[in-house]
Amino acid sequence: MGSVRAASLAHARVTSQDAPMHAKAVSIAARFNGPPASGNGGYVCGLLAREIDGASEGALRVPPPLERPLALSRDGARVLLRDGDTLVGEAKPATLDLVAPPAPSMAQARDAAKRYPGLNGHAFATCFVCGAGRPARDGLNIFTGKLSDRDMVACTWTPAADLTDADGRVALEFIHAALDCPGYWALPHAGQLIAVLARFTVSIDAPRPRAGEELIVAAWPIQSEGRKHRAGSVLYNTNGDVLARAAALWVELKPAPA
Repeated sequence: MGSVRAASLAHARVTSQDAPMHAKAVSIAARFNGPPASGNGGYVCGLLAREIDGASEGALRVPPPLERPLALSRDGARVLLRDGDTLVGEAKPATLDLVAPPAPSMAQARDAAKRYPGLNGHAFATCFVCGAGRPARDGLNIFTGKLSDRDMVACTWTPAADLTDADGRVALEFIHAALDCPGYWALPHAGQLIAVLARFTVSIDAPRPRAGEELIVAAWPIQSEGRKHRAGSVLYNTNGDVLARAAALWVELKPAPA
């Protein structure tokens, strides 16, 4: 998830040439939603990460609005995304000290997907990454379910051709997106609690995959304290090699007042 290239940001709809102070105007297409009215957190963190060499830590401050001009700019090492005067999110260079566990087999990942809880109930059923209720079926369709032999969720994922960069590899923002929602489904009581991504640290550890490659996505819980939940997630190739790792902080939303 170097500098943002116009071909890559076609996914995010670059809407103008560089604005003053080197800001770039972008908008998040409605296709890339998480909750119905806001951008998927991993995808948005990936857009910011495109401006950073190496691993990055993204943080979301408010729900990222859809189909609205936003300003992408730099402040030293930080990359900022603003909606007018409102800071939507930011990212900065980071290191990720997260050890990836051994990959499940392809057969185990396929079997786990049959137990995906979101097939029977989902607070955000049209989420670009994990929503099973998208009429157009144009999401990532990453449906992670529990493995039978350890506290981990997994599934397989085959990226479609419209997710690639000009170099033919899956664009950084979609790698981030693929690592996002599995972390939620790994949390205790996933599907019962409603939580949103607050902080996301991602490291791309190998050349990004190409469209049509079958991959394994897996995630596991790390720690829960009050309304804050942490999870790790990994993208593997069919040989079990680690392609990308992520550590996420999820914040459970407070119940609406009665």
